[in-house]
Amino acid sequence: MTRRVPCPPAPGPLEAYAARFDDLFSTLAQRRGFREYLTGLLLPRDRNKTLTCLAGTEPVVGAQHASVQRLQFFLSESTWDHKQVNARRVELLLADPATTPHPGGVLVIDDSGDRKDGTATAHIGF
Repeated sequence: MTRRVPCPPAPGPLEAYAARFDDLFSTLAQRRGFREYLTGLLLPRDRNKTLTCLAGTEPVVGAQHASVQRLQFFLSESTWDHKQVNARRVELLLADPATTPHPGGVLVIDDSGDRKDGTATAHIGF
């Protein structure tokens, strides 16, 4: 059996989370891409839904940067199974008492990227 090449760790406590998905990725590039994607999603940036922002480059000008191209390949061309990754994400949420559904309330994760102000936002329903 071939031993896996270690992946450069994600920053801080994000590595412990990312490592729980490693068995779903068959290559070092996929494991690295997943860590870079998670890191980009969690950094406080204005345009966190664009590839250039996720990769930490300037819009338009940075589109050809190697980090953007690697992330683009990871998200659109790589062979990992998004359904398995999502199932693992939900499994982890349900296993943690802080994020599992309970009678006292619900955790809502808003990934729209829209800034919230007031009680109504475009494309959001109550």
